[in-house]
Order: sequence, then structure tokens, then C-alpha cells
Amino acid sequence: MDEARQSLIVVSNTSPLTNLAAIGQFDLLQKLFGSLYVCQAVIGELSADGQMWPGAAETNTASWIDVHRVVDRHTVDALRLGLDAGEAETIALALQLGADLVLLDEQAGRRAAQYLDLNVMGVVGLIVRARQRELVPAVRPLLDDLRQLAGFYLSESVYNHALDLAGEG
Repeated sequence: MDEARQSLIVVSNTSPLTNLAAIGQFDLLQKLFGSLYVCQAVIGELSADGQMWPGAAETNTASWIDVHRVVDRHTVDALRLGLDAGEAETIALALQLGADLVLLDEQAGRRAAQYLDLNVMGVVGLIVRARQRELVPAVRPLLDDLRQLAGFYLSESVYNHALDLAGEG
């Protein structure tokens, strides 16, 4: 594990956890970042409606995932005006920890995080980065799995852009 990766502070929302777990690629998070931080709301979302969503078991047992409590509830409350609890707490935790990167897929959450000067990456970006670091052999099958197995919406333009970035276009 290289030193630069170990020192990164990466905070994840629910979507990257569930989608990577649904396609059998949850371990890419550890391979890419070494460790990960999540907030209590994300843990709650992983077991929402009394069921264990994809990624719940992996998150609960991963020694490299650290669950943190968000201290600044005012920021969470302000963000909740336009975001769900997981997104709001994830952004607030990223601010609290001085995160280098926040993992978010939902557009409203991404816009809010970017407005607050946070660096944002989604699950598609994670897969492209994994390919660039030769952690996966190809991007196309994983993007197809995201669509088919995880039910992840992926526009044709984003799909094709990801393939281009991975040299598969």
C-alpha cells in the first residue's frame, strides 16, 4: 500500500457502497483508498426498511471503514433542505474531516459538495480509476453490470465518456 493512498481522507455516501457491492467490486474501495469514512446516516440507509441492502454486510465487517459521528448538526440541517440524510451527513462529515475526496453519485449531492469546494467522485469514476491503476481488466463489463445488476442509471454519454477515459472507447 503506497503512502499517498494511506493519507487520503475519503468519505463515502451510500450509493458507491451499494452499487459496488451489487456488482461484486466492493473491495475496489479498499484497493483504491486504503480506508474510508462513512457517517451514521449511511449506516442507517444500508439497513433501511428493515432489510440489508447490498454493501451493508461488507460495510459492517470491513475493518478499513470507519464510522464517524457528524458534529456540526447545523450544516446537516441546512443541507437537508435539498438532500437526503445520507448525502447531507456525508457532505458535513467530509467538511468536518477535511476530506480529500467525497464519494457521491446523486446530482444534487454532487452539486452541493462541489459548491462547498469538495472534490467529488462517483461510482463510474471509481471504476475508471481502478482501470487506470490496473485493478480491473476492463471498464465496459463493470459499467454493464452497474446497469443490469445494480439498476444504476447511466446515460449513454457518461457510459461512452468512461470508456474513452479508460481507453476502451
